[in-house]
Amino acid sequence: MTSSPTQSTMADASSTSTEESGQVRRRDFTFDAEDGFRLAATLFEGSGQKPLMLVSSATAVPRGFYATFATAAVKAGARAVLIYDYRGTGDSTRPKNWSRRIGMADWALLDMPAAAKALDAVAPGHPMVGVGQSYGGQALGLSGISSRFTRYGMVAVMSGYYRGLDDRWAGPRMFLLGVPLSYLFRNMPKWMRLGEPIPATVFRDWARWCSMPDYFFDDPGLPETARFIDVRTPILSLRMTDDPWGTERAVVSLMKHYGSAPVERRWISPKDAGGAVGHLGFFRSRFTETLWPPFLAWLLDGSPFVIGRAPPI
Repeated sequence: MTSSPTQSTMADASSTSTEESGQVRRRDFTFDAEDGFRLAATLFEGSGQKPLMLVSSATAVPRGFYATFATAAVKAGARAVLIYDYRGTGDSTRPKNWSRRIGMADWALLDMPAAAKALDAVAPGHPMVGVGQSYGGQALGLSGISSRFTRYGMVAVMSGYYRGLDDRWAGPRMFLLGVPLSYLFRNMPKWMRLGEPIPATVFRDWARWCSMPDYFFDDPGLPETARFIDVRTPILSLRMTDDPWGTERAVVSLMKHYGSAPVERRWISPKDAGGAVGHLGFFRSRFTETLWPPFLAWLLDGSPFVIGRAPPI
């Protein structure tokens, strides 16, 4: 059973801690996915009554990376913000039994819905918006819970097909080095510079999808891709022009599958942002005063996002 942040582990001092900083309260806790996997999360709360906000991470990025952004969202009036670690990553459970396989699709099909349920328990039925970076935006279409979100902000969300990237070493690093290593290690070694360690089984799923021209939409073992066409949540898709992975062709290739949703696209250059952004930089604190305020205003209030340019797509 999925447990709420106010009930599940409050009695377990080893898994719950609370901090207060000015107008923002921060609490670490754990909750269970439908299949019993325990996931780690941090909840940020304040006195605002604007929508709840669920933040879903990029691959190999721990939830703490989004903590400053979550704090800013609460200060901007969000009722509460939840950041969480997918299974097998960060502080979330890693299976003790090697035979229990973690798949990359589990993050979208099981973890994201459980996180939304945990956040919903804070204020049942309260409006909720979502933020997804890279995989966190792909997960919306797979999850089957898109109707729970009033709006969804996507940052650097693209197809991972390796020929669509402006990184000539992506293919060799993934297929010639990463896949063989994934059979030697339970978790991918950090020296591969993928980010934080992820389960080797997840990496192999990722590599297989990245070898397919239409990414995971070409995977016959993932029928949940059919859910994309059912998504009708308003989406803001942000692409950074200095992102070697989130290229124009890669972003367009993924976003075309959200064919029923009203999608607003903005291409943001380093000049627009006031500095280099790249694939992951959007959520770094140096953009607290430039990129975050209009993004939060769009998410929480539905205000127009005016930074960057709208591509002719």
